Amino acid sequence: MAADRTDPTPRRGKEKLSRSYGWVTALGVALVLAGLVGLVYVGFATLTTMFLFGWLLLIGGVVGLCHAVQSRRSNYFWLAVIVAAINIAAGCVILARPAASAEALTMFAALLFLVGGVFRLAGALVVRGPNLGLTLAQGAFGVLLGVLVLADWPDSSLYVIGTFFSLALLFDGLSLITLGFGARRILGLVSEDEPADPSGPGAGSAAAAPKADQERSNN
Repeated sequence: MAADRTDPTPRRGKEKLSRSYGWVTALGVALVLAGLVGLVYVGFATLTTMFLFGWLLLIGGVVGLCHAVQSRRSNYFWLAVIVAAINIAAGCVILARPAASAEALTMFAALLFLVGGVFRLAGALVVRGPNLGLTLAQGAFGVLLGVLVLADWPDSSLYVIGTFFSLALLFDGLSLITLGFGARRILGLVSEDEPADPSGPGAGSAAAAPKADQERSNN
């Protein structure tokens, strides 16, 4: 009768974890597909990214404003109101003029790559650390990328943001797929290495043997 009362909780927990990591893998596949579609239709991906960014700013500004009103007696009330108002205004502008917003954001990204690359090159030449070659390569790549984007601006705004966003989706999806498959494999190995059930067949005789030896020693 002891074998009929085995606790199924560990097995159910492993099955639940396996299903959860299965959903993680499915989400990774969806992100990879979305990234591939975005790389094919970069113009559509750019507009989608701008609309998503605008809605995030707008919703975040509204939530921040509500939080500021709830904590209106705090010392940072006006700062929270100003930040929320800027987010709401930026979200409205991006949603109203996504193409112009994409141009401005592309120029900002290009300048960021350019300035960051220059500072990285200068820092690598001054410090001359152990990773000098890698740092110089990263700085040169940033400068080259910034120059290429600025040279084709504003036409580059039609594909730069969409390409970056699609690549981010693609690599995030690959990471989730790797995580899901790796976790399910580890769960499978744990299930294979699981010790035998102590309440299974033979457990009663194994437990009765020490009792019989103890009775003989007492006699």
